[in-house]
Amino acid sequence: MSTSFRIVSYNLQKCVGLDLRRNPRRSLEVMQDTGADLVVLQEADKRLPPRPTALPHDMIEAEGWEILPFGVPGGSIGWHGNAMLMRPGTDIIETSHIDLPGIEPRGAIRADLETAIGRLRVVGVHLGLVARSRRQQCAALRRWMERLPPCPTVVAGDFNEWGSGKDLRAELHPVRLLPSPPSYPAIRPVASLDRFAITKDLSAGPIRPHRAQPARIASDHLPVLVDLQRQMGAGR
Repeated sequence: MSTSFRIVSYNLQKCVGLDLRRNPRRSLEVMQDTGADLVVLQEADKRLPPRPTALPHDMIEAEGWEILPFGVPGGSIGWHGNAMLMRPGTDIIETSHIDLPGIEPRGAIRADLETAIGRLRVVGVHLGLVARSRRQQCAALRRWMERLPPCPTVVAGDFNEWGSGKDLRAELHPVRLLPSPPSYPAIRPVASLDRFAITKDLSAGPIRPHRAQPARIASDHLPVLVDLQRQMGAGR
């Protein structure tokens, strides 16, 4: 069994870069450069109904990624714009999704996986722009996760939180929101919007933004990555 599993969270901005060009191949190049085992995406679909994917299915698969089954065959690859792509060597056990409360339509996705570090639950989110909605969404996520069978869990995504995240930490507890470096805006990051939270049976290396070009122009967010390990004594 490998000692770590790399997860990347990346807000694609619908594959529209800071040069105002929609370039899905460039977005895939950024993901490739991160060395991710699994990428948790936000804004992976175009905005207007029927909200087709911004990343073409055939292009994703040609680059060696597997699309986790949250979307519609031939259309969206996710749920409320949230999606996951993974490399070979990881097996899907179960997936689900949930609508989240708040002023804007939001949702979360969940995949239980068999990975190089054992069984792992990954939850992908893109929280709302309004602070009260973000608190409600984190509370709903915690209740949702509490109803599921126990499993080492990581929550990854764009938390849209410009501050310390104290209120979100309180709502997510006992899932632990990790400190994260600035990742927005990509050209000169000042805000730590893109974050991870983990359960106590996981440990995490330092969270790092991926700064190498073309990441600084491919989206208004930099991707952030973390290497996860199982805590000693934690079972499969």
